[in-house]
Amino acid sequence: MTIPSAEGFLQASSCLPCTAEEERELVRALTREAEENVKDGDLRYLVSKSWWMEWQRYVGFVSCDENGTDQLPQATNRPGQIDNSKLVSAETISGSEEPELRRTLIDGEDYILVPQQVWRRLLQWYKGGPEISRKVVFGNPTHKDYIVDVYPLCLKLIDGRDNSEQNIRISRKAKIHELYLVVCSLMSVEKSEIIIWDYYQKSKSKKLTNLNETLEEAQINMDHEILLEMKVDESSSGFSSRSTNNELALIPLGPSTSSLSIAGGPTISNGFSSGIGSSFSQDNSFSPLLKDSADGYNSFSNGTKDDTHGLSGLHNLGNTCFMNSAIQSLVHTPPLVEYFLEDYTREINTENPLGLQGELAVAFGELLTKLWSSGRTSVAPRAFKSKLSRFAPQFSGYNQHDSQELLAFLLDGLHEDLNRVKKKPYIEAKDADGRPDDEFAEECWNNHKARNDSIIVDKFQGQYKSTLVCPVCNKISVTFDPFMYLSLPLPSTVTRMITVTVFNGTGDALPMPFTVTVQKNGNCRDLTKALADVCCLKSSETLLLAEVYERRIYRYLTNPIEGLHNIKDEDILVAYRLPIGHEKLLRLEILHRRADRFAAEPQFNINRKLIGCPLVTCIPNDSTGKSDIYAAVSAVLVPFERAKAHGPDVSAVKLNGNGPSLDGIVLMDNGTTCEEGISTSTGDDNAVDEHLPFQLSMTDERGSVRNAINTDSNRVLGIVLRVLMDWSDREHEMYNIDYMDELPEVFKPGFLSKKTRQEAVNLFSCLDAFLKEEPLGPDDMWYCPGCKEHRQASKKLDLWRLPEILVVHLKRFSYSRYMKNKLDTFVNFPIHDLNMSKYVKQMSRGDQQPMYELYAVINHYGGLGGGHYSAYAK
Repeated sequence: MTIPSAEGFLQASSCLPCTAEEERELVRALTREAEENVKDGDLRYLVSKSWWMEWQRYVGFVSCDENGTDQLPQATNRPGQIDNSKLVSAETISGSEEPELRRTLIDGEDYILVPQQVWRRLLQWYKGGPEISRKVVFGNPTHKDYIVDVYPLCLKLIDGRDNSEQNIRISRKAKIHELYLVVCSLMSVEKSEIIIWDYYQKSKSKKLTNLNETLEEAQINMDHEILLEMKVDESSSGFSSRSTNNELALIPLGPSTSSLSIAGGPTISNGFSSGIGSSFSQDNSFSPLLKDSADGYNSFSNGTKDDTHGLSGLHNLGNTCFMNSAIQSLVHTPPLVEYFLEDYTREINTENPLGLQGELAVAFGELLTKLWSSGRTSVAPRAFKSKLSRFAPQFSGYNQHDSQELLAFLLDGLHEDLNRVKKKPYIEAKDADGRPDDEFAEECWNNHKARNDSIIVDKFQGQYKSTLVCPVCNKISVTFDPFMYLSLPLPSTVTRMITVTVFNGTGDALPMPFTVTVQKNGNCRDLTKALADVCCLKSSETLLLAEVYERRIYRYLTNPIEGLHNIKDEDILVAYRLPIGHEKLLRLEILHRRADRFAAEPQFNINRKLIGCPLVTCIPNDSTGKSDIYAAVSAVLVPFERAKAHGPDVSAVKLNGNGPSLDGIVLMDNGTTCEEGISTSTGDDNAVDEHLPFQLSMTDERGSVRNAINTDSNRVLGIVLRVLMDWSDREHEMYNIDYMDELPEVFKPGFLSKKTRQEAVNLFSCLDAFLKEEPLGPDDMWYCPGCKEHRQASKKLDLWRLPEILVVHLKRFSYSRYMKNKLDTFVNFPIHDLNMSKYVKQMSRGDQQPMYELYAVINHYGGLGGGHYSAYAK
């Protein structure tokens, strides 16, 4: 008997199993009902993703076909018991039988979330476990969007009476008064008798007294320490000297996990930091002077006058050196110090949706004030980090980040919070339309200032001119855009070295490898021009680029605008010096093959191994006779002749005033040939004609075909005539093939690596590389308004207006398809009198030269896998 639906028919204790279809429909109905009626505090249960996929395959719940109907079950066997063991660790939370969830789980990959009713049904059908439930939390009461608190806070509660420790779990969205209720229930105390302290870094930071504040708003993070203190009287803390130790102990600080989401908890990139060492100070010499204050901020209590300002340090909260170095550089920027030490609150923009309604600016201003107060010790910028993480969520948690990236977001956030423009007007972008650069640049700057006006724009923003030129129709587009910082490449990151072996197509010289430096985004025209300069190409010559693969020409690079990104480092490139106008002639391509006199013909001839590198020369289109081909091949082989080949006993090749001569074939001055009784062999292809200096055969592009060369004329398909030269011992005695064998690759990573690592560059060469005209990359094509198509245009940047504070970023992190690394090239820069007049097109401050003084430097030590930031500042 088949039951149409188990819902309403089967009791929880029923022994009748449901069919796969019934399980599927029941789970679907329960899930739909739970989602439609979700409310705050509902439970969601974690189920192992691997087990869930087995169940889905069993019930046919995997995906939908083209008609929108569920597919048939892909598995006939029922899955086993629910196994969530991979989701939990062996540890448990005190006072709870629920196991601790592993902190590296990713929703959708390790687990899925199901409603409580679905979990009960699955547990009833399959048993197993363990049971892992999490609460639903509504982020905004007015919306139906909710999040699941997969990773609630795990706090370390320290009892001030006996220094005992217990772990408690509570939602980060819970209020402070809920924390008091949990602590009172666990410790069996009355709420009126206790005070709970933020005990970050074993130091009493602040009392948790705002009962309506959430733990997240109070900056209470994962593995945070809180202190339970009994009230003694209104004026005493009730702490013994044993429990009021303010020394900074070395404790492991776990990072806060990622924000709550229905998609789960922390990902690997937001994972844990288990480092203990450098994140905390071991210097306890100032501990007797510490006083309890918010944000880790402490002051001297001896009342003595101290005029030292701006020398306060910042605590490393755990991999926050990238942030601290940027903060220290900004808080030592004189215009910012003057601005934030005065009343800046009148300029706070609370209406800007792009900012944080002034909260980031206030947090930065408060932090700067503390760092510039008299007689301060180090400060823990926890409140500021919390505000910054809200503006740029990628900086939440305690992972390592790039300091320049943070600096860019911080300056942008401060600008939006302090933007004097309350309502930004709509301004349509216009073209220059032939107007002078001065007029158009000023209009663009005024349009920018009409929407963006703050202390950050006044001091940090400049303007550059961008010129794009279409390579097809030569359309020129000029724009003027603002910039906050100059991100300068190291010259080695915008250029690449390419090694090309240059062959002489007329037989005048031996092949020679040349290494040239070209733009990474350049094209074949740039490579040909660089090669022409280094190999001293004559005005009557041109270069034909080709790629060699497996001893044959794989392709000719005849398109001048083909990007160099198509050329890989492991490729082998050659260039042939040919006369100008060779395109109108017949291209003669010579492949080389090792002769094998003992192999039977013709079944083994295609197995002969190609050797050397193809040679290329040109002959007239109507000169395809045997004598013409042999004369051309003989001429191009002249540079490879061995010295003894000119001896009296060698009669195969004779040199006279008319050029190379063959037995029966003489190349005349006018390029014509005369025949003197040529004897050829038309029988066995393997037979060697003793009257010829070498053996040639007609072949194809792969060198796998061997046909006899006709005496009068040979049929040519296309513009290339290919011949195959057999190399026996006689040919090896006459010619040295080593010069065309083992050609260098385009680039070997180890080649010159030590030299380039030690080679120093200066800041001006980085500026030159930044401002140099270069073609856009293939992934950054420009839509040309003239062609109405995307083009790989050439781009030129010029500095038009310089800011008062110039931020320079050196792009030391290099990324490629296969690897990423950090460039350790030494960059020399001036500390005083950096004169930028050579690079700026317009003097923004009259006739005064743009001279800069260095006042702050951010350093990075280490590589991409891990490192440390520090900063120097005046």
